[in-house]
Amino acid sequence: MKLVTVRFDHPDARKLNDRVQAEYAERYGDEGDLTPLAPEMFDPPSGLYVLAYDADGVPIGTGGWRSHDEASLGEGYTLGDAEIKRMYIVPEARGHGFSRLILAHLEETARAAGRLRMVLETGTKQPEAISLYETSGYALVPDGGKFGYYRFHTSSRCYSKPLV
Repeated sequence: MKLVTVRFDHPDARKLNDRVQAEYAERYGDEGDLTPLAPEMFDPPSGLYVLAYDADGVPIGTGGWRSHDEASLGEGYTLGDAEIKRMYIVPEARGHGFSRLILAHLEETARAAGRLRMVLETGTKQPEAISLYETSGYALVPDGGKFGYYRFHTSSRCYSKPLV
């Protein structure tokens, strides 16, 4: 697997985003993740977006983080947070540890950018994601401390991990 930093609107990123949105829609019986995202949210140094390619140059995964500072504190974030978005591995490439490599890269780059805490939101119908985060040192945030677009949904699970 090779990781390449791209913009969130890169053609391969769009293709994989369409796939993950279709998977979310199928799992949750809705239209997918409605969290507002824009390409510039992932532009360094306040964010990062990567694509994972296999040995044949086929895109097999994505992951990104975006900063949260004063403007988003009302949504439950803490100053210095980096939020993981669009962690995804295509089904045919799962089970090889690629998600752990992407996650480690996202944590490393967020730490290097001065972020203090990594946060993420996932859902109860994504047990693979929950397992990945819990076995990677992420702690479940209690309901009163949840953040993000889905913080009031009962199926939402928010996790955090200190980066310092």
